Amino acid sequence: MAVDVVIYHNPACGTSRNTLAMIRNAGIEPHVVEYLKTPPARALLVELIDRAGITPRELLREKDTPYAELGLGDASLTGDVLVDAMMAHPVLINRPLVVSPLGVKLCRPSEVVLDLLPEPQRGAFAKEDGEQVVDASGHRVA
Repeated sequence: MAVDVVIYHNPACGTSRNTLAMIRNAGIEPHVVEYLKTPPARALLVELIDRAGITPRELLREKDTPYAELGLGDASLTGDVLVDAMMAHPVLINRPLVVSPLGVKLCRPSEVVLDLLPEPQRGAFAKEDGEQVVDASGHRVA
């Protein structure tokens, strides 16, 4: 049975690359959306935030973005204003966001994706930095 998984991915991000690799380690070839090239529509972004059970501020990325220059640290800014900023500057959308039949999550750290995969890991997996996440029998390392 084919499993439909979507990852909003930035190939320059190690966390995003590790997440994508764990999806593939479960034998799933996801739909990869490079959201910096093809950002989600505003309505879809709002839906993803809602389905993930987070706030727009929790999806907002600060590092290596115009976050400070745009004054987005102001706690009085509404969620709509923050979503507008993410639409104008997709680099403000934190990644990777993963959508699966089991839900939607911001996968930071990358091993959060294991909770979204309906298929088990097919073997050992270590992150790019060498941290072992899954053992040889496909079980999560504590």
